[in-house]
Amino acid sequence: MFSFDIDASLPKAQVYADLLAAARALIEGERDGIANMANVAALLAQYLPDLNWAGFYRVVDGELVLGPFVGKPACIRIALGSGVCGAAAATGETQRVDDVHAFPGHIACDADSRSELVVPVITDGKVTHVIDLDSPSPARFDADDQAGIERLASLLSGRV
Repeated sequence: MFSFDIDASLPKAQVYADLLAAARALIEGERDGIANMANVAALLAQYLPDLNWAGFYRVVDGELVLGPFVGKPACIRIALGSGVCGAAAATGETQRVDDVHAFPGHIACDADSRSELVVPVITDGKVTHVIDLDSPSPARFDADDQAGIERLASLLSGRV
């Protein structure tokens, strides 16, 4: 069994290094993408403070379909290009949004969400998934969060 301890007093860069090491340990040798996403969603919720949703959307038949997550029930299907998740999937670029209510076309799955970070997982040059983090706090995510989750997305490429 795995046990991961989190020291909230650590600098953010160390938290992300520890998160990456924990994710690597959990997915190493596991070929089932759903299992890997489920464990990583749990790690995200455990390691990162001030989140109200952490999880995945999968690109299936030209749209995003809900994957494993931790949080309140969520939108099941999102069109590519719609909302923050759809924008990340359509462009292949990270979307870091300080105020989701100011984001054109924002999809409010949870009215409590105020900021969002969505990072595409790219395999063989194609967006296959997005990692979605929501927070009830405005401007919760910064460049360090973006870099940490982008490293996680690279680790997950081809494994989810």
